[in-house]
Amino acid sequence: MPAPEPTASHGQVAAAEQAPVDPPVPSAAGALSSEARNLQWLLRNFIDEVPGVRSVAVVSSDGLPLLSSEPGQAAAAPGEGELPARPSGSRMDLAAVVSGLSSLTDGAARLMDAGRVRQTTVAMDDGMLVVMAVSDGSLLGVHAAADSDIAVVAYHMALFVGRAGHALTPALRGELSRAMERGR
Repeated sequence: MPAPEPTASHGQVAAAEQAPVDPPVPSAAGALSSEARNLQWLLRNFIDEVPGVRSVAVVSSDGLPLLSSEPGQAAAAPGEGELPARPSGSRMDLAAVVSGLSSLTDGAARLMDAGRVRQTTVAMDDGMLVVMAVSDGSLLGVHAAADSDIAVVAYHMALFVGRAGHALTPALRGELSRAMERGR
């Protein structure tokens, strides 16, 4: 099922794309760039706005986790800092599942001469997993509750992909990957 096309007026999209910049988070190698902080803000906003989301992972095309949330984590309250940069076991598991599922569906699409995979949905008894391709080959994976509205989840994922896709440059992917590694 293809993701629904996001629809919003130009003013709504422009306002939504202007994410507030949080203060830098100190790390061993210095503060994150404003682009990295903006992507973290988009992820926190996604978690806050989409009912039923249990965890989220943004994974590079080569399977490295770039951004993620703890399962069931609500976004940090103002003043509580950024989403954790350290991949714990459960976040690493989601990143690995997203990457593996993408590899399987890409292989199936090649065998069937069906073009590129835009979205994969797995429905389970107690949850659902939705994986969506980002324009640069990165992936957005969302684990949501089984009773979540798939159309709402896919719509918000498409919005996230539209807003974050152009920002995931090779330099930013490298910065996010290094930040995840430092957090281990």
